[in-house]
Amino acid sequence: MNRTDRLNAILIQLQSKRVVKAQEIAGRFEISLRTVYRDIRALEEAGVPIGAEAGVGYFLQESYHLPPVMFTSDEASALLFGEKLVGKMSDEKIKSDFCSALYKVKAILKPSEKDYLEKLHEHVEVYNYHSMGDRFRLLYLNEIQQALVNKQVLQIKYESKHAEEAVLRRVEPIGLCNYSSRWHLLAWCQLRKDYRDFRLDRIADLRLTSENFKGKQHVSISQYMAQNAMITSEANITLLVSKSRQKLIDESKYWYGFLAEEDLGDRVRMQFSNSDLRGFAIWMLNTGSHAQVEFPLELQEIVTGYVNDMIKTYRKD
Repeated sequence: MNRTDRLNAILIQLQSKRVVKAQEIAGRFEISLRTVYRDIRALEEAGVPIGAEAGVGYFLQESYHLPPVMFTSDEASALLFGEKLVGKMSDEKIKSDFCSALYKVKAILKPSEKDYLEKLHEHVEVYNYHSMGDRFRLLYLNEIQQALVNKQVLQIKYESKHAEEAVLRRVEPIGLCNYSSRWHLLAWCQLRKDYRDFRLDRIADLRLTSENFKGKQHVSISQYMAQNAMITSEANITLLVSKSRQKLIDESKYWYGFLAEEDLGDRVRMQFSNSDLRGFAIWMLNTGSHAQVEFPLELQEIVTGYVNDMIKTYRKD
């Protein structure tokens, strides 16, 4: 990117937030802080009224208004991809709000950019089979975002994987996280007195309460994920898989924490990182991969238990 384009991009970035840190600008364009300071001075010399808060960042004076934003073809394509992903990775409310915002953005595109998007639209699609159920039409994403910003306690009716009936919980939300193709609410559960991970498609009902927790300091999303080994580079599962059956799990293995593999001749040793051993065992049985659990012993016992249950179910007396 040449300097003229970068200055224009910095000007747009300054309009995107109330205050923008110099480090944010440096990180976005991979430039030094000294270069950021020079670029800010150049914009000021061009007549742009930029204010600064010591130790905080830069901002545009409220009286200053930028001319209509113009998009490149690549940027317009990125908007299309965003539309496709939001349509399959969120609920109906978020999808509707995003489409409404996108119409406003498309309204300022040049005719050539509009035609470009129209031609590209039918050639790009996203499939997320998890989102086809009725429960995924209402994930309470808007309400949870509001609670996160205002530090409001949520009352949820949660249907856990193991309980027969939904349980009423009051939780203090710390973040929204999407992994394994599903949205999760990470929160402090007042009932359990501990942090919990709630899948949004298992929330039967959600209400914002008048109670807040502004005086409390909770862990961040990254801290929670690290503490609970949801995302880690250390293997806790090792499988021995026959090479003749390896292709059966080549596509799905990445969804279950695949890390690495080692060639052992007629077999492959595969390493995974996954904290849900029961879910992992079900995946192993579903793939019919002829995999042997090498580690841990607990996973061996879970798989054996599932197999014995299946034998009991289908055994003819």
